[in-house]
Amino acid sequence: MDFRGAQREKILALLADAGGVTEANVRLVSQQTGVAEAEIWGAGQFYGLLRQDGPKTLVCDGLTCKALGADARKAQLESLGHSCEFFSCLGLCDVAPAVIGPDLVPFADCDRACHITANDPNLAINLAGPRDSSYTAFAWAKAMGADAVIDLIEKSGLQGRGGAGFSAHIKWKGVRGQKDPTRYVVCNADEGEPGTFKDRECIRLQPEKLVEGLAIAAVAIGARDIYIYLRAEFERERRILVDCVAKATAGPLGGLTFHMVRGHGAYICGEETALLESMEGKRGMPRLKPPFPTEKGFRDKPTLIHNVETLLCVPDIVLRGAPRFRALGRQEAGSKLYCISGHVARPGVYELALGVTLDELVDAAGGYVGTPLAFSPGGASSGFLPMSERNRPLDFGNLAAVGSMLGSAGAVVLNDTIDMAKAVEWQLHFFEHESCGQCAPCRIGTRWLHQALRDYLRGGDPVALTNADDVAWEMAEGSICGLGQIAALPLTSAQQYFPDFFTKRRPAPLP
Repeated sequence: MDFRGAQREKILALLADAGGVTEANVRLVSQQTGVAEAEIWGAGQFYGLLRQDGPKTLVCDGLTCKALGADARKAQLESLGHSCEFFSCLGLCDVAPAVIGPDLVPFADCDRACHITANDPNLAINLAGPRDSSYTAFAWAKAMGADAVIDLIEKSGLQGRGGAGFSAHIKWKGVRGQKDPTRYVVCNADEGEPGTFKDRECIRLQPEKLVEGLAIAAVAIGARDIYIYLRAEFERERRILVDCVAKATAGPLGGLTFHMVRGHGAYICGEETALLESMEGKRGMPRLKPPFPTEKGFRDKPTLIHNVETLLCVPDIVLRGAPRFRALGRQEAGSKLYCISGHVARPGVYELALGVTLDELVDAAGGYVGTPLAFSPGGASSGFLPMSERNRPLDFGNLAAVGSMLGSAGAVVLNDTIDMAKAVEWQLHFFEHESCGQCAPCRIGTRWLHQALRDYLRGGDPVALTNADDVAWEMAEGSICGLGQIAALPLTSAQQYFPDFFTKRRPAPLP
């Protein structure tokens, strides 16, 4: 039997098409691929959308949705006869509390246009601008040559917009410099960070820019095959991209081959090496590094991985130059897509200078709702900050300076109706649920922290949290990937900035 290679890569998609992990489906997929049934069971059970017990209406239990009434929404739907299940962030934070049906299509009241920045041709991405299928930037990049394009990316100061803020040109040079002639470009569109929903809007509104950014990257590093890994809930966006790619490869992008790969409901697959494992038909568990994907990535070949927003910046840099892009930011380069949700008037995706403050972002979103208490600047991974930090620049360096991070720039604002200890519990539940379980510090630590906080809320005695700092330290120092390294941050940051929520309190029932 072939446990690796192309046959192994098919098993997750075949399971999804068959309806998920059942005894009959596993047997069928084993016959189709030659992969052992035990291997298929092991891989398939890892993914939330493959192991579901029948079709379900999914209710988001991300931070924004919980703060805006997810529990009540689920109870209401169940009273109407829906078979419901809470599910980790559905990427619809702007319409919270979000619900999608068994067909992975949002409910009608969650299926409305997102608030975005108005059309402005000076912006690098300009979501509201006209779509452009001329692929002029790609033609320019081919004429410039690979070295000149990579030099341009370096001079632009482009940092990866997926979370870590790693300089893009270093990845490009790393892959370009490998001796192995077989190379891949991979787009990480598995957007699962609570508070983040920009990739969906990018694909809906500017698919040509994404395809063009991928094509430019492929030419620059010497790749012919491009893979786009889309979260399963992006089915309509997938169709948009398929149409866009078909038209592009029939014309100016002929010679490049695009492949669409579906995610299956695992937050950890947003981590680049876990994503590669999933593409290869395995459980999405992060790899030990080094080697890095630039050296040994997909199929052990040199691989360039970027998220959607990073790639959308590339055509603008090629067409209008590195200095112009760099000048769009403040202390760091470029404009930035910020998501904002929670207690604000117009939740949405706003393209602003990298380094704006929370007040500036909320002003673009119509202002605060109620009296603001706290905010999470970059998704679940960034913890919580007090409103005294509302004028801190929202960029990579300035947030790192206070122990937070820009992450995916999915800002969530909470007003003073929220109990911060319960908000932390929602975040710790997420990380326990989404830990892949590979390494002990994360597997045990996420469960211990969540249970300790629940014990505190049930009993009202802060002694339940006595060892939380020690556990957080073990997780940060010993975990393989970023999930375990930052999973304690919602608790430790809230204890630091909002200590009054973690004193002796009246016991409270929890589900």
